[in-house]
Amino acid sequence: MNIIRIESADSTNLLLKEWSEKQRWEEGTTLFARNQTAGRGQMGNHWEAEADKNITCSILLYPVFLPAKQHFLLSETIALGVKKTLDDYTEKISVKWPNDIYFEDRKIAGILIENEWIGSEISRSIVGIGLNVNQEVFYSNALCPVSLKQILGKDTDLDALLKNMLRHIEELYGKLKAGEIGLISQMYQESLYRKFGFYPYQDQKGCFEARIQSVSADGFLSLETREGEERRYAFKEVVFI
Repeated sequence: MNIIRIESADSTNLLLKEWSEKQRWEEGTTLFARNQTAGRGQMGNHWEAEADKNITCSILLYPVFLPAKQHFLLSETIALGVKKTLDDYTEKISVKWPNDIYFEDRKIAGILIENEWIGSEISRSIVGIGLNVNQEVFYSNALCPVSLKQILGKDTDLDALLKNMLRHIEELYGKLKAGEIGLISQMYQESLYRKFGFYPYQDQKGCFEARIQSVSADGFLSLETREGEERRYAFKEVVFI
């Protein structure tokens, strides 16, 4: 993958999108900023990242081979790539649906994928990744952030980590391209946060306990309550408590 390193950006996703609209860059082009001043998370949330301490990057992909009804497989692929990277450094890493990366019960990485559609095909995807690496203090109101430095007690080389992460993502993306959809889906299901057992959740009707049944190719989460009722949710329709 082609890595472009810059000193600073408001948002690597927005900047890479601007660049890709002016010319066609090769698939896998990655924009890495040492400092991101206005990083974004899901649903417009802010992503905090201290300069020169973390990975804030965006990857340009053209997943035109992926049917619209299976678009969530791209999210699964990227999440697995980040998880496999962190597995090389520590244990107890999981994917919190839809694509947050957790160490135990704390968030270590977030992913924001912005797709551009032509008809029923994804013509272009900008994959933003924020990974907490060497930051020791967090000042935002983000829920339970954690970094590799806090886990390992030492700094991690950012460049080596970035290259390792891109290698894992490229390998898994290749499998997705090759049609190994079942493998990607199985790996994702097995990596889910709170995969086993009943846990508290909350939806618009109130609090309840349930266990994860599955996540569909279009991104819906299926839960089974203690009473045996199956409930299906889109992103932001249910909250992990």
